Amino acid sequence: MALEQTGLTDPSGAPLRFVPHDFRRIFTTDALRAGLPPHIAAKILGHVDLNTTLGYAAIYPEDVITHHRAFIARRRTLRPAEEYRDLTPAEWDEFLGHFELRKVELGICTRDFGTPCIHEHACIRCPALRPDPAQQPRLQHILENLQARLAEAEQQGWRGEVAGLQVSIASAQHKLATMAELVGRHRVTHLGMPDFRPTAGRSITGAKT
Repeated sequence: MALEQTGLTDPSGAPLRFVPHDFRRIFTTDALRAGLPPHIAAKILGHVDLNTTLGYAAIYPEDVITHHRAFIARRRTLRPAEEYRDLTPAEWDEFLGHFELRKVELGICTRDFGTPCIHEHACIRCPALRPDPAQQPRLQHILENLQARLAEAEQQGWRGEVAGLQVSIASAQHKLATMAELVGRHRVTHLGMPDFRPTAGRSITGAKT
């Protein structure tokens, strides 16, 4: 009824007709043009794939980027200026130093920036360690050493050592399994080289002069 009263028509001259899904698209377009970040719009609409959200919007990708940048600029005006100042050399060195300390014997430590090592560098037990598959032989050697120490502790009756070593052994075995999984996941598949000889062997006769 409302559309009939407006007299609006489509390019063919027929009266405009809207369905509920059209309003969903209009909402998405207006929200993105107003600066709403696309990933938030996707969450509101229940989309798993961001490209689905962008497909709903009658808007070009460069417009999304422009409006998103404007949205971020408006947000920054509401934040303390201290958060956007340039880093001092000492702060930058501290930032780089944190990532240098992530490099450990058995892989990479994934703990957050500015947080201490809660396991006091007992990386075998730490869930924040991302094992390096290249260190499998080293970890296997460590595991064998732990098992030998466990046998000694059990023989001597050192119950406290036994409990601690059992935890370390279980963690080492889990990380060895993770390394093996990573190796299998990134295995190289050789597809061979294409044979161009039939094509390259064809003779090309030039024009006679």
